Amino acid sequence: MNTSFPGAQMVGRMAAVLRTVSTAMPRGITTTDAARATGLARPTVHRLLAALTNEGFCDHDHATGFWMLGPELYLMGTVAAERYDITDLARGHVAALANATGESAFLSVRRGDETVCLLRLDGAFPIRSFVLYEGKRFPLGVASAGLAILSFLPEKSIERYLENHDLDATHGNAHGQAPLRHRIAETRERGWALNPGLIVEGSWGMAAAVFDQAAQPAWALSLTGIESRFTPERRQEMGTLLMHHAHELTKQLRNESNAPTP
Repeated sequence: MNTSFPGAQMVGRMAAVLRTVSTAMPRGITTTDAARATGLARPTVHRLLAALTNEGFCDHDHATGFWMLGPELYLMGTVAAERYDITDLARGHVAALANATGESAFLSVRRGDETVCLLRLDGAFPIRSFVLYEGKRFPLGVASAGLAILSFLPEKSIERYLENHDLDATHGNAHGQAPLRHRIAETRERGWALNPGLIVEGSWGMAAAVFDQAAQPAWALSLTGIESRFTPERRQEMGTLLMHHAHELTKQLRNESNAPTP
């Protein structure tokens, strides 16, 4: 991407701030925490947040000091959803996964080098894992959804990603290149990804990739829960169920795209 034009750095900083605010929804985030997350100076972040608020892209709760996404982004999002959002189409699959397993089920989407959780539905089992929630972002290769998507990218794309990202520095040694390559190979062999408590101890996750019209992994369906619920026998059952719904959703998306325009 060409970032040499005037103002490109400012646009990049604003985008980074908006993404950081989005990960803190619905509670919001303080200026200090936003600065820490983006690596920008606190005064710079405060100026950017104030400017974004003046335009309606952010909102500020003066009583708590928290910054949140603003109404203008909601309006833009409803327009963009007509092209990019598959939540309505996927909701039945996410609900079926939650009902069949009792666990929390999710739809996540790939956005560049990250996954973003779009939808969460909880099953009947009373103990929850809250590592993943709507709006939560993870780098590809971190959490089961990001591992499922990364594993089925073209080889060159995987290599480029691994060369440009130091995940063990940000998410621990379990996300170094060697263990991550091993999990990618396992995911490709099984068809579904497993996160055995690598983000929060005792919180496990599984995911299967959903493919777009170009046969590229663009979304993922996933399940999360406590470790005792993810026995080897049950993992195989849930993996088969995830792959079934991911395959059916992929077929639905292709049929929707190929449908004649009225």
